[in-house]
Amino acid sequence: MKIGTEKIDNGSSVFIIAELSANHNGSLETAIETIRAAKRAGADAIKLQTYTADTITIDSNKEDFLIKGTIWDGRKLYDLYKEAYTPWEWHKQLFDCAHEEGLICFSSPFDKTAVDFLEELKAPAYKIASFEITDIPLIEYTASKGKPIILSTGIAGKEDIELALDACKRAGNNDIGLLKCTSSYPAPIEEANMAMIPDFKERYNVIPGLSDHTLGTTVPVVATSLGAKIIEKHFILDKSVGGPDASFSLDEKEFSEMVKAVRDAEKAVGRVDYTPTDKQKAGRAFSRSLYAVKDIKKDEEITEENVRSIRPGFGLHPKYYNIILGKKAVRNLNYGKPLDKSDFES
Repeated sequence: MKIGTEKIDNGSSVFIIAELSANHNGSLETAIETIRAAKRAGADAIKLQTYTADTITIDSNKEDFLIKGTIWDGRKLYDLYKEAYTPWEWHKQLFDCAHEEGLICFSSPFDKTAVDFLEELKAPAYKIASFEITDIPLIEYTASKGKPIILSTGIAGKEDIELALDACKRAGNNDIGLLKCTSSYPAPIEEANMAMIPDFKERYNVIPGLSDHTLGTTVPVVATSLGAKIIEKHFILDKSVGGPDASFSLDEKEFSEMVKAVRDAEKAVGRVDYTPTDKQKAGRAFSRSLYAVKDIKKDEEITEENVRSIRPGFGLHPKYYNIILGKKAVRNLNYGKPLDKSDFES
């Protein structure tokens, strides 16, 4: 998968996305400053959400359209999305700002008109939000544009995931990232279930990753250690400005700490390689080897009393210990001499 200039595969660094979402709090200036802060914090990309209240729901007071069981309890869907949406007339300026900062900018479309609009802006990829993973027609249409597709699985069961993947593939699109996500705001860490990440890779042959709503940076680090190649986290310039997503977003300092922790985790994971490093080779000086622990005269027999396996590691490998016991020294061997094969009869 390639998004803009960034290649994402098994050997690449984790692709870190700062999710702007509603964290502009209705201010274009705040949105622009948030993009600049995301760059300073070490993000690779900034992601928007492209919808209006009218493209995502309807203005209804019926019970179905009242939010229950979340931090937005009691609010109408329409009113929440009217507050949270990113005005479409901002998008070009936000894309341009991200480009100037050296960040990749893309978005989550929530209907076909959003896809068409983002195509005009030459969006390099698309993210399907968790609650849209069941919208198969939207996924097919989005995938048909031939750009990489990143799917979030926050509400998805196995069948939902497979239907969405099939929709992408029917559209001829196999550039797919699949993100483990828990659609709670904030999400309890005990529901993160990071064991899904290696399973996504093995079962579905996709780029696995994480869309994280937990607090803190622990889950992104665990995800990295388990093979996540995409990590998305909500990003806010200043939590004090408030807004619908402020409580589960990271500010610049916190996001920077997450990026550092993820990069350190990548270094710690490393790769499968049994070749000793230079430090390991140097450390062998402190390993065990065979030494004369008493003066040994020529033709004297080697015994457990006059030869031992001790530190340091400059002598004969301890694997030869039982082989040389009972043999005779071919020369005088002084106390503390590192032993060599040539010190004994063949």
